[in-house]
Amino acid sequence: MEEAVREFSRLPGIGNRSALRMVLHLLKENEQDVERFGETIKRLRREIRYCRQCHTICENELCSICSDSRRDSSLLCVVEDVRDVIAIENTAQYKGLYHVLGGIISPIEGIGPADLKIDSLLDRLGKQEAKEVIMALSTTMEGDTTVFYLYKKITQQYGEGTIRFTTIARGIAVGDELEFADEATLGRSIVNRTLYESTFAK
Repeated sequence: MEEAVREFSRLPGIGNRSALRMVLHLLKENEQDVERFGETIKRLRREIRYCRQCHTICENELCSICSDSRRDSSLLCVVEDVRDVIAIENTAQYKGLYHVLGGIISPIEGIGPADLKIDSLLDRLGKQEAKEVIMALSTTMEGDTTVFYLYKKITQQYGEGTIRFTTIARGIAVGDELEFADEATLGRSIVNRTLYESTFAK
Protein backbone atom coordinates (compact mmCIF):
# COMPACT_ATOMS: atom_id res chain seq x y z
CA MET A 1 0.00 0.00 0.00
CA GLU A 2 2.83 2.39 0.82
CA GLU A 3 4.40 1.62 -2.55
CA ALA A 4 1.11 2.41 -4.35
CA VAL A 5 0.80 5.71 -2.45
CA ARG A 6 4.38 6.58 -3.38
CA GLU A 7 3.72 5.91 -7.09
CA PHE A 8 0.51 7.98 -7.16
CA SER A 9 2.23 10.88 -5.36
CA ARG A 10 4.71 11.09 -8.25
CA LEU A 11 1.93 12.45 -10.45
CA PRO A 12 1.89 16.27 -10.86
CA GLY A 13 -0.33 18.02 -8.33
CA ILE A 14 -0.83 14.88 -6.25
CA GLY A 15 0.44 14.97 -2.66
CA ASN A 16 0.63 12.08 -0.20
CA ARG A 17 -2.86 12.69 1.19
CA SER A 18 -4.47 12.73 -2.26
CA ALA A 19 -2.45 9.67 -3.25
CA LEU A 20 -3.64 7.82 -0.14
CA ARG A 21 -7.26 8.75 -0.92
CA MET A 22 -6.87 7.33 -4.44
CA VAL A 23 -5.34 4.10 -3.17
CA LEU A 24 -8.11 3.63 -0.61
CA HIS A 25 -10.68 4.23 -3.36
CA LEU A 26 -9.09 1.54 -5.54
CA LEU A 27 -9.17 -0.90 -2.64
CA LYS A 28 -12.96 -0.47 -2.46
CA GLU A 29 -13.40 -1.20 -6.18
CA ASN A 30 -13.95 -4.72 -7.47
CA GLU A 31 -10.92 -6.54 -8.82
CA GLN A 32 -12.00 -6.43 -12.49
CA ASP A 33 -12.36 -2.61 -12.43
CA VAL A 34 -8.91 -2.19 -10.89
CA GLU A 35 -7.35 -4.57 -13.44
CA ARG A 36 -9.03 -2.64 -16.28
CA PHE A 37 -7.69 0.62 -14.82
CA GLY A 38 -4.16 -0.78 -14.70
CA GLU A 39 -4.39 -2.21 -18.21
CA THR A 40 -5.61 1.15 -19.57
CA ILE A 41 -2.56 2.89 -18.09
CA LYS A 42 -0.25 0.31 -19.69
CA ARG A 43 -1.98 0.66 -23.07
CA LEU A 44 -1.72 4.45 -22.80
CA ARG A 45 2.06 4.26 -22.45
CA ARG A 46 2.43 1.53 -25.07
CA GLU A 47 0.14 2.82 -27.84
CA ILE A 48 0.20 6.64 -27.60
CA ARG A 49 3.15 8.35 -29.25
CA TYR A 50 4.20 11.80 -30.44
CA CYS A 51 3.55 13.00 -33.98
CA ARG A 52 6.87 13.04 -35.87
CA GLN A 53 5.98 16.37 -37.46
CA CYS A 54 4.23 18.56 -34.88
CA HIS A 55 4.99 16.61 -31.65
CA THR A 56 1.42 16.41 -30.38
CA ILE A 57 0.11 13.07 -29.11
CA CYS A 58 -1.38 10.54 -31.53
CA GLU A 59 -1.64 6.84 -32.30
CA ASN A 60 0.17 6.88 -35.65
CA GLU A 61 3.36 8.47 -36.98
CA LEU A 62 1.38 11.53 -38.10
CA CYS A 63 -1.47 13.00 -36.05
CA SER A 64 -4.95 13.53 -37.53
CA ILE A 65 -4.28 17.28 -37.92
CA CYS A 66 -0.98 16.96 -39.81
CA SER A 67 -2.42 14.27 -42.08
CA ASP A 68 -5.59 16.26 -42.87
CA SER A 69 -5.24 17.67 -46.41
CA ARG A 70 -8.00 20.21 -45.67
CA ARG A 71 -5.81 22.05 -43.14
CA ASP A 72 -3.97 25.17 -44.32
CA SER A 73 -0.27 24.21 -44.37
CA SER A 74 0.78 27.84 -44.92
CA LEU A 75 -0.28 28.61 -41.33
CA LEU A 76 1.76 27.24 -38.43
CA CYS A 77 0.64 27.84 -34.84
CA VAL A 78 3.39 27.38 -32.24
CA VAL A 79 2.22 26.28 -28.78
CA GLU A 80 3.80 25.19 -25.53
CA ASP A 81 2.20 21.76 -25.10
CA VAL A 82 -0.57 19.39 -26.18
CA ARG A 83 -3.15 21.00 -23.87
CA ASP A 84 -2.87 24.22 -25.88
CA VAL A 85 -3.58 22.37 -29.14
CA ILE A 86 -6.74 20.97 -27.56
CA ALA A 87 -7.77 24.41 -26.25
CA ILE A 88 -7.35 26.10 -29.65
CA GLU A 89 -9.06 23.24 -31.53
CA ASN A 90 -12.06 23.60 -29.20
CA THR A 91 -12.55 27.17 -30.46
CA ALA A 92 -13.09 25.90 -34.05
CA GLN A 93 -11.49 29.18 -35.23
CA TYR A 94 -8.18 27.86 -36.54
CA LYS A 95 -7.65 25.70 -39.64
CA GLY A 96 -3.86 25.61 -39.95
CA LEU A 97 -1.21 23.27 -38.53
CA TYR A 98 0.55 23.23 -35.16
CA HIS A 99 4.02 22.87 -33.70
CA VAL A 100 4.35 21.82 -30.06
CA LEU A 101 7.54 23.14 -28.45
CA GLY A 102 7.29 20.91 -25.39
CA GLY A 103 7.76 23.84 -23.01
CA ILE A 104 9.02 27.42 -22.91
CA ILE A 105 12.42 28.93 -22.13
CA SER A 106 12.76 29.19 -18.34
CA PRO A 107 16.28 29.62 -16.89
CA ILE A 108 14.87 29.30 -13.35
CA GLU A 109 13.63 25.80 -14.17
CA GLY A 110 16.73 24.99 -16.17
CA ILE A 111 14.90 24.90 -19.52
CA GLY A 112 16.89 26.34 -22.40
CA PRO A 113 16.34 26.48 -26.18
CA ALA A 114 18.11 23.12 -26.64
CA ASP A 115 15.42 21.44 -24.49
CA LEU A 116 12.62 22.52 -26.84
CA LYS A 117 11.52 21.42 -30.34
CA ILE A 118 13.01 24.52 -31.97
CA ASP A 119 15.33 22.86 -34.52
CA SER A 120 12.45 20.84 -35.96
CA LEU A 121 10.35 24.05 -36.12
CA LEU A 122 13.02 25.85 -38.17
CA ASP A 123 13.34 22.81 -40.41
CA ARG A 124 9.56 22.66 -40.97
CA LEU A 125 9.35 26.31 -41.95
CA GLY A 126 11.61 25.64 -44.91
CA LYS A 127 10.07 22.35 -46.02
CA GLN A 128 6.46 23.38 -45.47
CA GLU A 129 6.84 26.82 -47.07
CA ALA A 130 4.84 28.42 -44.27
CA LYS A 131 3.67 31.97 -44.93
CA GLU A 132 2.71 32.78 -41.34
CA VAL A 133 3.87 31.64 -37.92
CA ILE A 134 1.41 32.32 -35.09
CA MET A 135 2.91 32.44 -31.60
CA ALA A 136 0.25 31.15 -29.21
CA LEU A 137 2.30 30.93 -26.04
CA SER A 138 1.19 31.88 -22.55
CA THR A 139 1.51 35.62 -21.94
CA THR A 140 4.05 35.27 -19.12
CA MET A 141 7.60 36.58 -18.96
CA GLU A 142 8.87 33.13 -19.97
CA GLY A 143 6.39 32.97 -22.83
CA ASP A 144 7.40 36.41 -24.12
CA THR A 145 11.09 35.48 -23.84
CA THR A 146 10.46 32.36 -25.93
CA VAL A 147 8.54 34.34 -28.57
CA PHE A 148 11.37 36.88 -28.86
CA TYR A 149 13.99 34.12 -29.13
CA LEU A 150 12.02 32.36 -31.89
CA TYR A 151 11.47 35.65 -33.72
CA LYS A 152 15.23 36.27 -33.80
CA LYS A 153 16.01 32.69 -34.90
CA ILE A 154 13.39 32.69 -37.67
CA THR A 155 14.33 36.12 -39.04
CA GLN A 156 18.05 35.22 -38.96
CA GLN A 157 17.46 32.00 -40.89
CA TYR A 158 14.76 33.10 -43.34
CA GLY A 159 15.11 36.87 -43.46
CA GLU A 160 12.90 39.57 -41.99
CA GLY A 161 9.49 39.81 -43.66
CA THR A 162 9.82 36.49 -45.52
CA ILE A 163 7.50 34.77 -43.06
CA ARG A 164 4.67 36.71 -41.40
CA PHE A 165 5.31 36.47 -37.65
CA THR A 166 2.23 37.07 -35.47
CA THR A 167 1.19 36.66 -31.85
CA ILE A 168 -2.30 36.00 -30.54
CA ALA A 169 -4.20 39.18 -29.64
CA ARG A 170 -4.09 40.20 -26.01
CA GLY A 171 -7.64 39.11 -25.37
CA ILE A 172 -5.66 36.68 -23.25
CA ALA A 173 -4.62 38.69 -20.20
CA VAL A 174 -0.93 39.07 -19.42
CA GLY A 175 0.11 36.33 -17.02
CA ASP A 176 -2.75 33.98 -18.00
CA GLU A 177 -2.19 30.33 -18.90
CA LEU A 178 -3.70 29.44 -22.28
CA GLU A 179 -5.44 26.25 -21.14
CA PHE A 180 -7.55 28.17 -18.58
CA ALA A 181 -8.85 30.77 -21.03
CA ASP A 182 -12.49 30.48 -22.07
CA GLU A 183 -13.07 29.35 -25.66
CA ALA A 184 -14.67 32.61 -26.84
CA THR A 185 -11.71 34.72 -25.62
CA LEU A 186 -9.14 32.29 -26.98
CA GLY A 187 -10.93 32.07 -30.34
CA ARG A 188 -11.07 35.87 -30.60
CA SER A 189 -7.35 36.07 -29.81
CA ILE A 190 -6.54 33.67 -32.65
CA VAL A 191 -8.75 35.53 -35.16
CA ASN A 192 -7.42 38.96 -34.12
CA ARG A 193 -3.75 37.99 -33.95
CA THR A 194 -1.22 40.79 -34.43
CA LEU A 195 2.13 41.21 -36.14
CA TYR A 196 4.86 40.56 -33.61
CA GLU A 197 6.96 43.50 -34.88
CA SER A 198 4.11 45.89 -34.02
CA THR A 199 4.56 45.06 -30.31
CA PHE A 200 8.07 46.56 -30.24
CA ALA A 201 8.46 49.86 -28.47
CA LYS A 202 9.14 52.63 -30.99
